[in-house]
Amino acid sequence: MDYNTLMFLHLYTVVPCVFIGGYLLAVKKGTQIHKQLGKVYMILMLFTALVTLFIPAYVGPTIFNHFGWIHLFSFLTIWTVPTAYIAIKKGNVKAHKRKMVLLYFGALIIAGGFTLMPGRYLHEVFFG
Repeated sequence: MDYNTLMFLHLYTVVPCVFIGGYLLAVKKGTQIHKQLGKVYMILMLFTALVTLFIPAYVGPTIFNHFGWIHLFSFLTIWTVPTAYIAIKKGNVKAHKRKMVLLYFGALIIAGGFTLMPGRYLHEVFFG
């Protein structure tokens, strides 16, 4: 796949996560809707993180001429989603909550903020 296809696939899967994740953080936990939307959120987050691994970094230093600092958030997501799922399945609500808050703020808010830096696609979209 080419860069643009991967980038748009990433955007189409990550943007809903901003809203679903924010909603899930705000509503009552443990309800049926929380569980169902949580599964959708986790699948989308895992998928979008995997897609980003195929998108080369064009800003800043790279490793293997491909991975940049922002890819660390992809690996964070790939680790956090399954461990958060396992935690809740084991009844460890505290660990699940901690991981899901880390995931939302680390992978969506902080990484999303980095995408607005000069030289990145979204910076060009929003700031010309």
